Amino acid sequence: MESILSSKVFATRRGTIMLGIGAAVLAAIALLVYLNHYRNSVNSGVQPMSVLVAKSLIQKGTPGDVIGSTKLFQVTSIPRDQVKSGAYVDPKTLTGKVAAVDIYPGQQLTSVDFGLANVNALTQRLARDQRAVVVPLDSPSAVGGQIASGDRVDIWVLLTAQASNGVARPVVREVLQNMYVLTAGTNGGNVTIRATPKQAGMLIYAAANAKIWLVLRPAVGSTTTQPTQVTSSDLAGG
Repeated sequence: MESILSSKVFATRRGTIMLGIGAAVLAAIALLVYLNHYRNSVNSGVQPMSVLVAKSLIQKGTPGDVIGSTKLFQVTSIPRDQVKSGAYVDPKTLTGKVAAVDIYPGQQLTSVDFGLANVNALTQRLARDQRAVVVPLDSPSAVGGQIASGDRVDIWVLLTAQASNGVARPVVREVLQNMYVLTAGTNGGNVTIRATPKQAGMLIYAAANAKIWLVLRPAVGSTTTQPTQVTSSDLAGG
């Protein structure tokens, strides 16, 4: 009888010890899992992420296309836990949008800072130093009406210039190269050119005092050359 009781007590103690050891092992495993999860969450928070950050002041109303084409932003790597909700990571996401508020240098570009742009408005395709100027042309001067929005053209002007001997003579001169066409009529008429303020003034003066011709450039691979002037001597082989 005494031997049986001793065996039960020993078995109970051994069971208790085994349960204790098992509980300790489970607690250690749980602690390791927690520490590993915590370490991963900390590491993911400090891992860098590339986002778009304003390089200079982006004023309210600035088109997203202009922000992208004029590099008003820069791609910056910052810790993931400092990235704002809705932060832009791809410049292509700016297309068709317009700044809804002023965005200051160093500020992340986020979806809440932008709204949908009026894609038909010319202002959405103009940078701060660009203007839209309308040039009235007949069909031949506009390459037979084959110039379309998005084309690139060289602009030639036919005017009367005074030679060194005092005699007035017609001269054809290339005044501007690689100009961007914003809109164009289907058979001549008005063509809207994107230009700087000075270039706009040159085109207005030429439209009032000379004859303007547009020369269509290739879609790809075109190069800029030294501006050319042609006179009657060139045609006569002089």
